[in-house]
Amino acid sequence: MRYSPAARIHLMITFVLVMCGVAGGACLGWLLGGRVTGLLAAVAAGLGAGMGSFLSRRHVADFLRPAPAPAPAPAAAPAPVAVPDAVGGYAEGVADAVLVSVATYQAAAFPLTVFGVSEEERDARRGVAYRVCAHEGLPRSVRVSAAAALEAVDQGVDADRAHAAMKALSLAVYDHRSTR
Repeated sequence: MRYSPAARIHLMITFVLVMCGVAGGACLGWLLGGRVTGLLAAVAAGLGAGMGSFLSRRHVADFLRPAPAPAPAPAAAPAPVAVPDAVGGYAEGVADAVLVSVATYQAAAFPLTVFGVSEEERDARRGVAYRVCAHEGLPRSVRVSAAAALEAVDQGVDADRAHAAMKALSLAVYDHRSTR
């Protein structure tokens, strides 16, 4: 019987996980109570790791399986000129990165304590937030909400307005994720 590469990778990962569990359980058990406790802990850790891997094999195999090739487009269809909003996992990842970077910039602009964030750190977080928000793979709705959030945080005088803008940004990221 020939196994797929995904199944072989999962088998190797399972072997390493079980062996690490056995070794860790044996060491911890030996330190806590001697040889018998070490043996029992090794068996328990190995069985736990093996059963966990066995129960998650379908999910892991789906993750490791290559995506199916897209169907070819009809020959008579013209190529689109305008690029629509990005969709898929890549756009979701970029949108999540925007949310995190703007949130860290907001935390630097409105610190909880007076001396919580230095000016250099605030400027660094601002630079990261602007660079991530200018990414080409960002969907338009998230880009507009991110610009409004950056504007509210840049002004730095009204924490409630910045909080509302961040809430709108997180909702835009969530809406983009749910449209898929």
